[in-house]
Amino acid sequence: MAIEPAMLSELDTLVDLWVDLATEQGPHGSHVQPAENRTTMRERLAHHVVDGSVLVDRVEDEVVGFVSFERTGSEVSVDAVRGLVSNLYVAPDYRGAGRGAALLDAAEAELRERGVDVVQLEVMASNIRARSFYSEQGYAEHRYVLEKRVGVESHTKANDHD
Repeated sequence: MAIEPAMLSELDTLVDLWVDLATEQGPHGSHVQPAENRTTMRERLAHHVVDGSVLVDRVEDEVVGFVSFERTGSEVSVDAVRGLVSNLYVAPDYRGAGRGAALLDAAEAELRERGVDVVQLEVMASNIRARSFYSEQGYAEHRYVLEKRVGVESHTKANDHD
């Protein structure tokens, strides 16, 4: 495995892989629209490339996976410096060989060098395979995000909980 910083010449490939990632998340309830966000993600991934916060896994000269990450700030005082893994993707033909774990390990090492104490990431609740992968890598539930579509009648009333 060759995990290295991405190059600007690989930006189109990174965007294509991000679209694949976002497309795979649709069945799990993601609201992200892959094609409609291509330009936005091109800009964000370009920023990651320039600042060294996107790593790629190459097989020969082909990029088969990537991870993007960043150190995050906080508007309130906290007791730990946080980092965020914003995207992790390995092309389907290359999964199951430890590539995702290697990308994640490399991102964590980079974040540690940037002074990060804890790393956070998001995973869709219904994506059991991804949740299992992250659990195997030592990640545990930390916060729950709840969602409700507005204008849809709930089966329980708020006063039923009083």
